[in-house]
Amino acid sequence: MTARPLAHRPDDMDDADAELLAAATALLDDVYAHGRHEVVAALRTADGAIHLGVHVDGSARRSSVCAEGVAAGLVIAHGVTGSADVTSMVSVLRRVEGTTHVIEPCGVCAELLTDYWPEASVWVTKGDDIVRVQAADLLPAKRLRRW
Repeated sequence: MTARPLAHRPDDMDDADAELLAAATALLDDVYAHGRHEVVAALRTADGAIHLGVHVDGSARRSSVCAEGVAAGLVIAHGVTGSADVTSMVSVLRRVEGTTHVIEPCGVCAELLTDYWPEASVWVTKGDDIVRVQAADLLPAKRLRRW
């Protein structure tokens, strides 16, 4: 299946975040498997490194792991632990018909990401537009956890 590219790059997306989106989309092109690996998340750290995570679906629903959680674990495994160390993130979904979309993290992943990097920028789709929000705004009533 050949994926259709995203419709457009947002006007306010800088080159670094466009690279983040491109890296996530390229990996999704490589690993996509319907029902198993449909989402890739990309997190950029303050040093410019990109950390990618792939959604891993399991036959027992609790064994499934979201791409954002995989990417967050990789960031931490590489020694990035400060709340300002992740600067931006984006997740892309491939639908069964082959279209690719920027998506927001699920509620559980939003909890996780805001526990660690509440100030990071997150690219999400609102209506027909891809927009940047602060991670903390994904869950506006959340009490931020300070470790």
